[in-house]
This record gives sequence, structure tokens and C-alpha cells, in this order.
Amino acid sequence: MTAALQEPPAQPPQAGSGIGRAPGRAMHSTTLLALLALVLLYLVSGALVFQALEQPHEQQAQRELGEARERFLKGHPCVSDQDLGLFIKEVADALGGGANPDTNSTSHSNYSAWDLGSAFFFSGTIITTIGYGNVALRTDAGRLFCIFYALVGIPLFGILLAGVGDRLGSSLRRGIGNIEAIFLKWHVPPELVRILSAVLFLLIGCLLFVLTPTFVFCYVEGWSKLEAIYFVIVTLTTVGFGDYVAGANPNQNSAAYQPLVWFWILLGLAYFASVLTTIGNWLRVVSRRTRAEMGGFTAQAASWTGTVTARVTQRGGPTEPPPPEKERPLLPPPPCSAQPAGRPPSPALPEKAEPPSPPTASALDYPSENLAFIDESSDTQSERGCALPRAPRGRRRPPNPSRKPERPRRPGRPRDKDVPV
Repeated sequence: MTAALQEPPAQPPQAGSGIGRAPGRAMHSTTLLALLALVLLYLVSGALVFQALEQPHEQQAQRELGEARERFLKGHPCVSDQDLGLFIKEVADALGGGANPDTNSTSHSNYSAWDLGSAFFFSGTIITTIGYGNVALRTDAGRLFCIFYALVGIPLFGILLAGVGDRLGSSLRRGIGNIEAIFLKWHVPPELVRILSAVLFLLIGCLLFVLTPTFVFCYVEGWSKLEAIYFVIVTLTTVGFGDYVAGANPNQNSAAYQPLVWFWILLGLAYFASVLTTIGNWLRVVSRRTRAEMGGFTAQAASWTGTVTARVTQRGGPTEPPPPEKERPLLPPPPCSAQPAGRPPSPALPEKAEPPSPPTASALDYPSENLAFIDESSDTQSERGCALPRAPRGRRRPPNPSRKPERPRRPGRPRDKDVPV
């Protein structure tokens, strides 16, 4: 009788075993902690450098402000120290709200930080997440509207940025592809052509979106080259400190200047997004090639291991794998003693059956397999004995019981049917 094999119950996923999550999705804890430590170390080093560079300048500016205050009080004895302090505080609050002290003159009486061009530029800094901070919202209604405006505008701008980045990157790569064709006609090695194309891609983008705007801002805003390139990098990285903002000078009367600056920001961010996409694709290709090479190495190692194992097995003696459960070799039946004619058959002595040998390849996995093997072996042996006991009811004998193989006959000798083999 063969019993059905029982499947083991499903084990619930254990904590930390990695079961139930997509492979390759989560970062290892050690890697995450090492990366966090690296970032913290980078932040601390940056803090120390900025403190060493900027703190002396801050202390010097504070001393100069105190000296100017003392000079003003000496020149105007009718003004008290308390009144002067209140006046300075009000001026600072007004400057923080976007007021400009130069607008009190008659030449700039019509200047406003919230005209149509400036408001358009401010809306653009919201959806691009730059947020210079030179102009801030002061009303509760404006702050409430800004919340919903940013929640809708930032995803919308992200979709636009992805589309513009793909189109811009395709255009640049198409132009660089023509240059690659020229290099290939000159029989330049393909590896060198790839390096040259990557360098050209970076140089053309930096020329169009970094160097050219730098010289434009130097001419229009009156900044130095360092201040202009500082503004360009801070803007295109969406840091946006707000100490330098294009179009914030009251001398700039063009209403279309700041909207044009925003379109430059759009193209510059799209270029940077295209560069990051290209780097990501390159890293993906490198990772795929690395996995393919590692797979080849693993296959070679497995083949070598199998070859070595086969050689060791041949030296130690051939070991055949165990046959399936239904085809396992059975023990031979106990020999039947010949009885003379006329005598009643003597009762057969019970012999101790040898237990079946366990499989040589691997141990059985489940107890049901052991029970099924023992049960099948015992049934077959009992049927092949001399004294064949009657099978109990409800128990079916196997349809084709295995028989003892016949002894090979000698050549040239006829077989006598009366003589038992």
C-alpha cells in the first residue's frame, strides 16, 4: 500500500529572512549605516569649513554695524538708543518682506516686487522647488493658496521636465551621433569615439546652459564672474539661497526679463535631468554586463565542481541513485524446503526480515515516505513467501507482483518441465 506524500506546511516569513520582499529592492543594513555615516561625516566636514570661512565675516559685519550705530547716535544726539533700535528692526522686517530702500527715490517710484513678470517668476520658483526666499508671502490668504498651488504645480512641472529632458537629450545625442559618424569614417577606434561623444555631450550642455548664462548675467546684472556662475549653479541645483536673484534689481525695468530667466531654468533643469538619466542608463548597462559575467563565472564554477565530484565518485566506487518508490528492489523470499511425498508439510519457521536499506543519495524528507516504503515492502514480501497468508479484507494486492527472475539455462541442454529449477 502506498500512501500519498504529504506536503510540508508553508512557513510564515520570518523577520530578517528576506522572504516576502522583492529581491534587490532593499539596501542591506550595513550598507545603509555606512552610507549614513558617510553623509554625516560629509555634513560635519562642510559645517566646519563653512564655519571657518563665514563666521569671521559675520563678526566683522556685526562690529561694523555697532560702529555705524555709535556714529549715528553721536551725530544725532536727539535720537535715543531705544528709538534707533526699533527703527532698525522695522527696516529689517521690511527688507525681509521684499521692500527695497532704493524705491523711495523718484526715479524708482513705480517699482514693485509683485508686478506681472516678478509674480510669474515667483510662481516658477514654487513649482521648480527652488524657492529663493528674497520675496516671501506675508498674507494668510497667499500662504493658503501657495499650499494647494505647490501640491498641483510640482508634479505637473515634473512631467513637463521629463518630457523636455527626453526631447533635449535626443536632440543632443542626434547631433553627437553625426559627429561620431565623422570620427568613424576617419577610422577612430569605437572606444575612443564613445569617450569623445560623452565629453562632447557634457561640453555642449555646459556651454549652452552654464557658461553662456554666466556671461549674460555678468552683463545684465553687473555681477562678477564668480557671482554669476555661483547664481547659475545654485539655481540649476535647485538650492536657491536668494542672496543673488536675477531681475531683483530695481534698475531692471524689462517685464519679460524674469520670464526669460525662468525658461532658461526649465531648459537647464531638463539638461541636468538628461545627464542624470544618461548616467543611470550607463550604470544599468554596466550592472547588467557585470551580472552576465558573474553568471558565466558561476556556471563555469558549477561545471568544474560537477566534474571534480564525478571524478571523486568514480575513484571511490560507482554509486547508483536510489530507484523510485514503486520500483525499489525488494528482498528475496525465504527459501522453501523440499518436503518428501506423503508427509504433511512442516510449519515454516518465521525468519526475521531484514529492513530495507535506506537510500544512498539523500535522506527522506517526510515521515509519510518512510511509512509508505515499509508498508509496500512488507506486502510484497508476504505475497512472495512459501506460506502465502490470506490478505485481510479491504486490502488490495498489487496487480502485477514482481516474480523471482529465472536462472539462466546452459546452452545445448533442454529444460525439463518436471524438474524444478
